[in-house]
Amino acid sequence: MTDLRIIHGFHAVTSRLRSAPDAVRELYIDAARNDRRSADLLKLAASRNVRVITVDVQRLNGMTGHARHQGVAASVAPVKLAAHIDDVLDALTEPALLLILDGVTDPHNLGACLRVADAMGVHAVIAPKDRAVGLNATVSKVASGAAESVPYIPVTNLARTLRDLKARDIWITGTDENALVDLNAARLDGARALVLGAEGEGMRRLTRENCDELIRIPMHGSVESLNVSVSAGICLFEARRQRGLAAG
Repeated sequence: MTDLRIIHGFHAVTSRLRSAPDAVRELYIDAARNDRRSADLLKLAASRNVRVITVDVQRLNGMTGHARHQGVAASVAPVKLAAHIDDVLDALTEPALLLILDGVTDPHNLGACLRVADAMGVHAVIAPKDRAVGLNATVSKVASGAAESVPYIPVTNLARTLRDLKARDIWITGTDENALVDLNAARLDGARALVLGAEGEGMRRLTRENCDELIRIPMHGSVESLNVSVSAGICLFEARRQRGLAAG
């Protein structure tokens, strides 16, 4: 099948075996590994009826592009998540919580953002097609399974998508280090989309102009900015905290 791809690393492979075993076609493991972690993985694969192939490390290096595969990789079919934001929103039974990433091109940052999004119950992550890394094996590994649980939706025109979200009564909150409103004073409950740009560059002008409000994370040390996944975690945690207070 032409849509098969390789994922690697124990977290990514184990998560896929647990959450979507039917999508795992073959598991490849380093023949030299003989430890508890690999034994547990083999046991899990057997319980899911997944074929296991022992290979040498050179083959794993070639399959994964010499990534840090930890001696394990898998050939997988894509997991069918929502492909359009309307599909996500139409299925919700609670106010939307979305994460929008503008200009994140590093796969490690995207993977970490997806992991944070999963932990905070984000319903979808949205990013532009032309200024984003997209899903790949490195993203899946760093995300530790979140790439298969949180819909990642690339869009052609991010500014138009923001306007469409506002038309559905979703409040667009962007983060900017020069914003006048402090995160601690911001209201983040209700249907909300949090927009973050890449570290250093921030959001593009059109993205910023289509936000309903801008907030900043208060900084008390000597560094001027945070990694985008750290910023996402801080903002999403506050959004979830406020939702809990509102529900209580």
